[in-house]
Amino acid sequence: MNARLDVIKTCKLFIGGAFPRTESGRSRPVLDGKDRVIAHVCVASRKDMRNAVEAARKAAPGWMDATAYLRGQILYRMAEMLEGRCDEFASAISSTTGVTPAKARREVEASIDRLVRFAGWADKYQQILGCQNPVAGPYYNFTVPQPTGITGVLAPTSPSLLALVTLVAGPMCAGCPVIAVASDSTPLPAVLFSEICATSDVPAGVVNILTGQRSELLEPMSRHREIAALLGANLSPSQRTSVQEAAADNLKRVHLVKHSDAQWEDDSLVASPWNIQPFVESKTIWHPSST
Repeated sequence: MNARLDVIKTCKLFIGGAFPRTESGRSRPVLDGKDRVIAHVCVASRKDMRNAVEAARKAAPGWMDATAYLRGQILYRMAEMLEGRCDEFASAISSTTGVTPAKARREVEASIDRLVRFAGWADKYQQILGCQNPVAGPYYNFTVPQPTGITGVLAPTSPSLLALVTLVAGPMCAGCPVIAVASDSTPLPAVLFSEICATSDVPAGVVNILTGQRSELLEPMSRHREIAALLGANLSPSQRTSVQEAAADNLKRVHLVKHSDAQWEDDSLVASPWNIQPFVESKTIWHPSST
């Protein structure tokens, strides 16, 4: 009897709550530590980026107007689904990044906890970032945070899952739809995370995940006028310069960070209200008071 061949996973993009193939028709293999092909991922194009922006634009009004309670519940649901697939994610991280199975599992567990943390902040960061302002007159003056809008995310190579989850959850918590570009070299955890989003009550278009080459997608993401903010991690000096120059065209908010693997585990550094602040605008409200 002939030996059975493994069914190699064919990973698609995640746009508008669906899993389309790239319009470019390109793909590339994902190798494990022994140079065996374990999956194929799509190489997204500028057209795929545009499709993701259109999906995020359709989802923006509903997500920005969603209650903080609902956003927190959805983030918590994502954590629940990730908990149920912990072993699968740990195996994907270990086989594609070379870390030990124990370290891979700790990364998955940290990602679950990170989602729960942002779920908790969803209805609390407003008290920290907003305030009542003292004014000289018979008025109440309040400053309240509101979502900035569609946010582009450029994920780093490592930690392949924890960094992506952190970068996506912050803008989501603020009420911003997200378009994320996964790591070039370790895209498999991002592909699996898109499946978590698809089964966690995340409205279509709120999270969109593209795989491919950062060098090809960086410029169109930075220049697109409907992307209001951009969050990038561990970019090279030349990439940072390219992002800032392209984003200046429409005064896009640019927030670039550089963290070591250990720093991504520090909640106070990467998962506080100050990591939500770059994705909100401050709205000031005046209201008459009794004279």
